[in-house]
Amino acid sequence: MGAWEIIVAEAPRFFTWWNIRFLLQAMLNTLVASVLGCTLGYMLGFALATLRLPQLLPVAPLRWLCVLWVETFRRIPFLVLLLLVFFLLQFARLEAPLWVVAVAAVAIRMSALAAENIRAGLESVRPTQWEAALTMNLPPWTVLGRIVLPQAWRVILPPSIAHVLSMVKETSLVSQIGFIEITFAAKMLTQRGFSALLTYGSALILYFLLGWGLAALGRHAERRLTARRSASPPAASPLPAG
Repeated sequence: MGAWEIIVAEAPRFFTWWNIRFLLQAMLNTLVASVLGCTLGYMLGFALATLRLPQLLPVAPLRWLCVLWVETFRRIPFLVLLLLVFFLLQFARLEAPLWVVAVAAVAIRMSALAAENIRAGLESVRPTQWEAALTMNLPPWTVLGRIVLPQAWRVILPPSIAHVLSMVKETSLVSQIGFIEITFAAKMLTQRGFSALLTYGSALILYFLLGWGLAALGRHAERRLTARRSASPPAASPLPAG
């Protein structure tokens, strides 16, 4: 039988209420692990990126620790990081649910990617902006939030969307620890006798829908940010253009 004949023959038996519910639950698990992990990772990455700024943290050893975290977890493959988190929690005798392990691994990975991305965005703002604001005795965190960060968002946001989409796809590796996400659900259905064309084809469609939806939200946020910046009247700033 050809591929199309196999799909037509098995479709009535495959697309049952139980199977559809199972796949949608796996899709929800993938979404939760990705979005929650990326959110926590981005918060940690923002802290790491800002603490690397000498204007905010003049203590060099602490900045080196931030650099060490970023460079380490950027270079470890996600599957190795996932298994490391899984076995460290077992070694510590912490009975964490599998979704906690998945979210923790995604958050650690995302923190390193986000920290480097945010650092590049912050450093895209000319140093004279910092120097002029600090000369006016503005607190460093005020300079970051009111002057530097609004200019850096247009550099930070586009690669951040790409990193989130990348992490959605990398969550397929979470199936290695038994977490029921899209790939694991497709594997289970295949082991129950369904054709891989149907099971992994359905997984492909679900991953596409997740990626397309998150990319659309990212493009919407980017358009809102661009529109807000262009609609704002140019304010007279005491800071030199540098």
